[in-house]
Amino acid sequence: MTGELVLVTGGSGFVGAHCIVRLLDAGYRVRTTVRSLGREPEVRAMVADGGADAGSALSFTVADLLSDAGWAEAVSGCAFVLHVASPFPAREPADEDELIVPARDGALRVLRAARDAGVRRVVLTSSFAAVGYGAQHPDRPFTEDDWTDPTGAVSAYVKSKTIAERAAWDFVAREGGALELTVINPVGIFGPVLGTDLSSSVELLRGLLTGAVPAVPRIQTNVVDVRDVADLHVLAMTSPLAPGERFLAVAGPPMTFPEIAALLRSNLGDVARRVPRRVLPSWLVRVLAPFSAPLRQVAPQLGMTRNASNDRARRMLGWEPRSNEEAVLATAESLLALRLL
Repeated sequence: MTGELVLVTGGSGFVGAHCIVRLLDAGYRVRTTVRSLGREPEVRAMVADGGADAGSALSFTVADLLSDAGWAEAVSGCAFVLHVASPFPAREPADEDELIVPARDGALRVLRAARDAGVRRVVLTSSFAAVGYGAQHPDRPFTEDDWTDPTGAVSAYVKSKTIAERAAWDFVAREGGALELTVINPVGIFGPVLGTDLSSSVELLRGLLTGAVPAVPRIQTNVVDVRDVADLHVLAMTSPLAPGERFLAVAGPPMTFPEIAALLRSNLGDVARRVPRRVLPSWLVRVLAPFSAPLRQVAPQLGMTRNASNDRARRMLGWEPRSNEEAVLATAESLLALRLL
């Protein structure tokens, strides 16, 4: 039981709430940023649903990625920072700067405040989007040595994550002083949902279970369980081997959406009665994408295979993720428990 204070940015989010649960279970005190203190009861309920007893060990402060206000107070007295908060759009914005500016400038605000406050290490939640887009590697899996080219034909979200992570590494190299930085690059995050504010990956799965998607597209997704992403953040926060490293958070080989649909039907019985059996032709996905937010998210992935290696996290940090199947089924079971189906 360490009792050290850790700041988690974006505690109301899917990953942020699970990071809080993991830290509290490990005996840390946690402060988390929210845009409004009115969200405190909601976050406390999410943490309780995750199985953690927060009590006085969890506190709240207001800070926004678009403003300098509040960040000095947020990091004051903290030994570590998990910078999890970042925008993730339901649809492609009209102006890519709507994503790029808060992602990049928000990361720099957090790093600058952490450096000035004497924080030992920041663990930044980046994304596989900063690793494996704009290129194909049919002969080998993607690793942490790979980088997405943000000048290529990539979405605003992919560009924002790449630019923000590059800016973070550049800042620490030039101006970081004694501050240590470690980066986590998760793939599509599934696993137990703690609240009603659903991530894009979970929304896609919910669409299958509710019948909102009449047929599944022939695309692949990489999978990781949110609980394992939280575990990896804490391992990266504490390991002496982690500073200066990126770690891919991926459970195993990619799954196709027809495989995910079959998994749900074979394990969930009547709950999965509306999961489609038909496969949506790729040409039709492209035709319908402008009229459907979920299809708009997946259309660029048609024909893509992105194998990614978790060897570095396993070897250096002893990380042992759950299987793809466990992550997907846990997502569905939590949606059912929260009456979101």
